[in-house]
Amino acid sequence: MRALGWMGALLALVVSCGGGDGGAAAGGGSAKTMVVGFAQLGAESNWRTAETRSVQDEAQRRGIELKFSDAQGQQENQIRALKGFVGMNVGAILLAPKTETGWDNVLADVKRKGIPVVLLDRGVKVADESIYTTLIASDFVEEGRKAAQWLVDATGGKCRLVELQGTVGSAPAIDRQKGFLEVLAKHPGMEVLLSQTAEFGLAKGKEVMEAFLKAKGKEIQAVYAHNDDMALGAIQAIEAAGLKPGVDIRIVSIDGGKPAFEAMVAGKLNCVVECSPLLGPMAFDALERLQRGETLPKRIVVDDRVFTAEQAAAELPNRKY
Repeated sequence: MRALGWMGALLALVVSCGGGDGGAAAGGGSAKTMVVGFAQLGAESNWRTAETRSVQDEAQRRGIELKFSDAQGQQENQIRALKGFVGMNVGAILLAPKTETGWDNVLADVKRKGIPVVLLDRGVKVADESIYTTLIASDFVEEGRKAAQWLVDATGGKCRLVELQGTVGSAPAIDRQKGFLEVLAKHPGMEVLLSQTAEFGLAKGKEVMEAFLKAKGKEIQAVYAHNDDMALGAIQAIEAAGLKPGVDIRIVSIDGGKPAFEAMVAGKLNCVVECSPLLGPMAFDALERLQRGETLPKRIVVDDRVFTAEQAAAELPNRKY
């Protein structure tokens, strides 16, 4: 019933907007475009900016009117944006939630208006999962596992490392740590010396890594960063301390953007686990499937790969973000 209700809302929007030549001719006017709201959490990283651009470009390519809101890293701004989209009577909403919790009330309100919500790149924890349609995201737990397995293999299962965590309470930070520690638990020679949030930011990554080096500089053999930006900040801190990143201290990160590949080519970063932000096509494909009356799975998983420094030069030209 939930899928049918949202399907009806989408179809009603297309019909009312004259979603084709026949509709325009019958009404004697020009066809209008479908309207979709996109509540982005911010622009805290190159990855986040690439995701925004992917959604905006794909909306333009398909002739969809996109109502965009940048929450500047504040959940309350995202909640305000969702309420605003409801007032605009949009046909669907794309939401990249800042944190997992705190969405029950606003998403329930959106559901009552018959508007489907597609979550992008991060999930939510709600009492009633029917208040969102689907989640399009990478498997963050598996990303953490992949990063840990590479580090175990690279060090022979003996390594003292530090961890740069993402935003506290966010799905990727929680899951990437979970997957990483799952693998490390099988290898007693792997020791996490220090672990702290750097909020997915380059500047913060540098700041936290500087503190790590002051506290445990002589012991640190590797860095696990929950995203590329924090890894790049860590590289700056390591260099400022007179050490060679990628040599004196191994570094593995998650995202796989151009700057990370450039760092691998330069020998300063050892491995990245891909987490593609190019979700625009998948998001609008999902909305089109709803229009056709299809029932979407609760989660659509994005395929991710692992790249090492040895592969970086060949892959760099293929990076689109």
